[in-house]
Amino acid sequence: MQQLDIQFTNRKLLIQAFTHSSYVNEHRIYSCQDNERLEFLGDAVLELSVSQFLFKQFKTMSEGDMTKLRASIVCEPSLAAFAEELQFGELVLLGKGEEMTGGRARPALLADVFEAFIGALYLDQGLDTVLDFLNKTIYPKINDGAFLI
Repeated sequence: MQQLDIQFTNRKLLIQAFTHSSYVNEHRIYSCQDNERLEFLGDAVLELSVSQFLFKQFKTMSEGDMTKLRASIVCEPSLAAFAEELQFGELVLLGKGEEMTGGRARPALLADVFEAFIGALYLDQGLDTVLDFLNKTIYPKINDGAFLI
């Protein structure tokens, strides 16, 4: 996470965020957990954070338009693109089968990893750090009009 200038206090959370269930299934002797629970939390944190940004940034935008805009930001293709940009695919721990079938570049997997990372960052350092991260990675794209409704 050096390129992001983020240091995790709890490295286990960071490792878990990048651990796919296929890896856990093939490495049962290790006590590692997959990223699915972190993905669940990260999804909620991301929805809240993006909603707050849109509410504050676009003071005259209707509720319906904010909903559409948020949906275009937190959808699988966008989250996968964010993960690709940050090279998260290179960091994912995958099982052999998932690796051989191109899982590292699969949009659904990348989107899940991005959400899991957000969940891990939230648990490790709180909402302010998540907002700082999003301010560097996603919010500028919103301001530049990358997500049209």
